[in-house]
Amino acid sequence: MFKGSIVAIVTPFKKDGAVDYEKLRELVEFQIENGTDGIVPCGTTGEASTLDNDEHLAVIKTVVDQVAKRVPVIAGTGSNCTAEAIEMTRKAKDAGADGALLVTPYYNKPTQEGLYRHYMAVANAVPLPQILYNVPGRTGINLLPETVARLAEHANIVAIKEATGSLQQGSEIIALCGDKIDVFSGDDFITFPMMACGAVGIISVLANIMPRTVADLVDAFFAGDFEKARQLHLQTLKISSAMFIESNPVPVKTALELMGKASADVRLPLCEMGEANKAKLVAIMKEYKLI
Repeated sequence: MFKGSIVAIVTPFKKDGAVDYEKLRELVEFQIENGTDGIVPCGTTGEASTLDNDEHLAVIKTVVDQVAKRVPVIAGTGSNCTAEAIEMTRKAKDAGADGALLVTPYYNKPTQEGLYRHYMAVANAVPLPQILYNVPGRTGINLLPETVARLAEHANIVAIKEATGSLQQGSEIIALCGDKIDVFSGDDFITFPMMACGAVGIISVLANIMPRTVADLVDAFFAGDFEKARQLHLQTLKISSAMFIESNPVPVKTALELMGKASADVRLPLCEMGEANKAKLVAIMKEYKLI
């Protein structure tokens, strides 16, 4: 259903902390002009955790409006409160989103059975294609392959963003689920090997600043040009790693500011990048001729 290079787009802020909706529209255009196959607003990279509910919905609506059906919009609607996840997923559907991305409930530390019931409750409540989002480094809980296989039986659960960084876990999901669920790499540094194992693309941080390169990598793979895809994988390893020298999205927003595309401002408890790390980022971006 969804496939290719999908960007987990940042939420740009003005200097006073307000969401910069006009800049968000510009960033959407930058993505579509450079071959991105889908847009995810309000994910981890979009700082959904510090948006209030009205802002969250307004960001989704802005992206849906600007995209104007040119590519799919998959709205981040996850929560550690199941009722809230259902409500936000329903509102995203009403706003015109083509799908929803639902992070595993954070902080609560549910069991695998609890995770299963949480996702089933959302899938049963809202008739919208839903992508599971497993990122244990941010949530403190790992959605295991066996649980994914159980959830894959539901018609509304169509894919998973697998962001453990583990090729083994990604491969186990693909082996267990077959064609019942699509798998996206959730980490730019393993997009190529994950696709070699059967993933259908990447939900990418790096695409915020290098959308054409990420799209070219994925397109080359699907065209059967594995050597080009492999080379792009190796060429982007350094900049992919640089996107995580501090907590996402601090590095990628700093990079966008250095490129003159958006402010680096984030909301507390995140803060601006440390000077030493910023110097490293600047050097790497110059190496890639991004600045």
